[in-house]
Amino acid sequence: MTLERDLLDMFDFESRFEDILTMVIPPWIINPYGDIEETNVIIQEELTELSTNEELKVQFKNGYQQFWLQNNIPVTYPVLWNIARKFLISFPSSYLVEIGFSAVTNLLTK
Repeated sequence: MTLERDLLDMFDFESRFEDILTMVIPPWIINPYGDIEETNVIIQEELTELSTNEELKVQFKNGYQQFWLQNNIPVTYPVLWNIARKFLISFPSSYLVEIGFSAVTNLLTK
């Protein structure tokens, strides 16, 4: 009975978070200074401008999350920010939902 319940819980979790589990993150979000092949001209222009900004390059050493959360990013690179922020918001919120889901599952199984 426990194995069946675990399988149902896992299936329920996967169906609820299918959009997050199948999400494809553009490589330039993880490394905006890497080799980028982007077909959108506006995104390509902002990425080119960003890649020449030496002050921001130093900040990238603190990790991509901290890099994108700098105050000047939304103003200077609005197109990139509008895409990147969706990915930065998704993961912490799904993590919190997963913790809550696990807590409820533990309560129900005890």
